[in-house]
Amino acid sequence: MKRRTFLEKTSALLGLSMAGGFPRVCASGQRLPASERIRVAVIGVNGRGNNLLRTFASKKEVEIASICDVDSRVLNRRVSETKQGGRHDPAGLGDFRKAIDDKSIDAIVLGTPDHWHALPTIYACMAGKDVYTEKPDSHNILESCTMAAAARKHKRVVQMGTQARSGPHMKEANQYIASGALGKVRYATAWESMKQGSLGRPADTKAPAGVDYDMWLGPAPKRPFNRNRFHFNFRWYWDYAGGLMTDWGVHIIDIVLWGMQAAAPNSVSASGGKLAYPDDAQETPDTMTALYEFDDFLMVWEQATMIELGPFQRAHGIAFIGNNGTLVVDRNGWEIFPEEQLDNRKAVGYRMEARPPVTAAAGERGLDQHTENFIDCMKTRRQPVCNAEVASLAAVNAHLGNIAFRTGTKVHWDQTQMQFQNNDRANQLTKANYHGPVSYTHLTLPTILLV
Repeated sequence: MKRRTFLEKTSALLGLSMAGGFPRVCASGQRLPASERIRVAVIGVNGRGNNLLRTFASKKEVEIASICDVDSRVLNRRVSETKQGGRHDPAGLGDFRKAIDDKSIDAIVLGTPDHWHALPTIYACMAGKDVYTEKPDSHNILESCTMAAAARKHKRVVQMGTQARSGPHMKEANQYIASGALGKVRYATAWESMKQGSLGRPADTKAPAGVDYDMWLGPAPKRPFNRNRFHFNFRWYWDYAGGLMTDWGVHIIDIVLWGMQAAAPNSVSASGGKLAYPDDAQETPDTMTALYEFDDFLMVWEQATMIELGPFQRAHGIAFIGNNGTLVVDRNGWEIFPEEQLDNRKAVGYRMEARPPVTAAAGERGLDQHTENFIDCMKTRRQPVCNAEVASLAAVNAHLGNIAFRTGTKVHWDQTQMQFQNNDRANQLTKANYHGPVSYTHLTLPTILLV
């Protein structure tokens, strides 16, 4: 299914209007007066969230108004670091709801675990704030569709942090694919290979001092604290994330969908398991291959931990395989591998012109450009390059691959109804499994998110 059809069907299915207001618009140009700066709250500032905090803090238009984290040790450290230099004086908050309640905040930046992406985004949109959220946009398909619907209804600028989409060399590679020089592209491979040691099986313990573990769990099922489920390693547990497929796969699948101008597959099958470390505590597969069948091309996703060297001697990447040649691209650059022209089974030349590889320039792999695109769109009210609709496409495709793996079946996806055909188990996995009720002092969960 193509993108335009996907967006039309999703809007109709969710039945949400386009009503909503605009926040104050900041002027462009040099450093803005305090009254016109973009006031930002950064939520979740360990690991990737810290990178986002530093990036946004470096922008002249941005004032870091508050920093939120459930780990007071991390929170205090980030507040202190951000205050250095004197340009920012953020409040330190343990509860992100206070930032959403703050009418002076223009935007929130989410560096939280995956299971805490949807709710803050939806509530921020309802409160008239723009959102930059780390990938994937959601923990499950229904969340993703609801986030996109909330952004449309309230006319918010929402950007997902698949920053490669903003890299100049990625745009150049995409333009080359669109030129038709590769001929018909009927096959794309996407992969991520990653070094990672065994998680082991550490015992459950009490949560560290200063950690609001109940808030960290939020909508996820109640579990005893375990260091494997906290901070970075949360991504290997189904309660909070989807493993390599949603961690890296969203980045890479997004580029495939962009290059092929595709939206949703007709079917997905997947095989794999815990083949690298079969006895450790990781729940998501460390090795997996998924086959996606679109209307006019196939996509194969491959993932493996404990291995860093993947196809074409790249740890990650995409190969767009056309009749005339193959374009291979990753965050570091792209290159062309022409197909040979045969005459009576003998090579007599190439079907397309060879060209030298393109290397991404320093500082142009996308993060700076991606955050600047978000800030610019806050000012102009244009849609960013990875807006909520685009983000949903990438996330849904990644979730489909995981669902195919978890059900052990070839799943057939009905994009018009946003559900699987004749597969109750698969349809159950499209929804949030919230520990409930999840309640706030002043907000009620949108019913569409409830199981």
